[in-house]
Amino acid sequence: MSEKRRDSRGRILHNGEIQMPDGRYRYKYMDAFGQTHYTYSWRLDKNDRMPAGKKTEASLREKERQIAADLFDQIVPEGGNLTVTDLVEKYVALKTGVRPTTEAGYRSVINLLKKEEFGRKRIDKVKISDAKAWLIRLQKDGRGFSSIRTIRGILRPAFQLAVDDDIIRKNPFGFELATVVYNDSVTREALTREQERRFLKFVEGDQHFRKYYDGIYILLNTGLRISEMVGLTKADIDFQNMKINVDHQLQRYNGIGYRVVEPKTESGVRQVPMTSEVAECFRRIIRARVKPKAEPVIDGYAGFLFLDKDGRPMVAMHWEKYFQHICEKYNKIYRVQMPKVTPHVCRHTFCSRMAAARMNPKTLQYIMGHSDISVTLNTYTHLGFEEASEEVRRLASGQ
Repeated sequence: MSEKRRDSRGRILHNGEIQMPDGRYRYKYMDAFGQTHYTYSWRLDKNDRMPAGKKTEASLREKERQIAADLFDQIVPEGGNLTVTDLVEKYVALKTGVRPTTEAGYRSVINLLKKEEFGRKRIDKVKISDAKAWLIRLQKDGRGFSSIRTIRGILRPAFQLAVDDDIIRKNPFGFELATVVYNDSVTREALTREQERRFLKFVEGDQHFRKYYDGIYILLNTGLRISEMVGLTKADIDFQNMKINVDHQLQRYNGIGYRVVEPKTESGVRQVPMTSEVAECFRRIIRARVKPKAEPVIDGYAGFLFLDKDGRPMVAMHWEKYFQHICEKYNKIYRVQMPKVTPHVCRHTFCSRMAAARMNPKTLQYIMGHSDISVTLNTYTHLGFEEASEEVRRLASGQ
């Protein structure tokens, strides 16, 4: 009868267990597919002390019990040795036909994980508390709520994929985000009529910024998304029928360049009516447009209305900067400060104006390109005392 194998302390080792020359313990096992795997620990039993200078970990026999339970439940032991980054890359590889914006978001999250210690963590080691602590730290390091929401929006389905594939038991990102990180998103308020008047007057009279007046006026009086406006070509402006044909938007992505893509939603494909003032703005833009040496053609589209000094189409980022600089200059001159104005604030302002004018919500939904009427209806809740007072007077007069 062969002698039982023992460790350096004289304890009998079970099948698959050995103690290595450096004192570390190893367990050898086979998965359901007959493949050999190994797991290691500096401790044989949970009551053993960790050697000095070694990071605390589960004992070998604790790991063995978990592996046995996983194999019994047909869970892939040790998370298939996938790290968080590996898992997200696997998840992203299965997502085909996504929009370029979504693809860019995937790349950003993967690049973030590659820099983070959390991204190197084995997925079966990630606890709910680990996931929460990491998101909290991201916010403390300066990431905004919307950015963290995007990150969690990729990690949660990625971990759910691992659950569905029987690699892990539970999704550590299955919690409500608002219960963990503070929503610091700034609510975009519509400009008042007086703010809008002062803003436009300032832009029109400024020697440098007046060249952006027509574009800003169009944003304030059509409700177009900025990516829709910069994507407009001469062929999209129908002066005869006084309408703007919106069926695409222009985007620029890091590592990809310019792309013409479909509107944000199916409802984004629409025809936006023009007032005579908006039409005149477009006429001035077309007359002032300098013909570039080589007309830019992007995904079959040419004749873009808004070009930069190098003859390339402007994108949303250009206009975000223009608005920022205009507000900064305005607030250096005037005591009564202008709130933050962005292209999206212009869109929200237009929507609020139309709601205040009691435009039919379904009509406004169509003009705005909202896919859900609730988005449009929420605008009606942003109206203030001025609109409420006007409505009371209207009802009192029987109009």
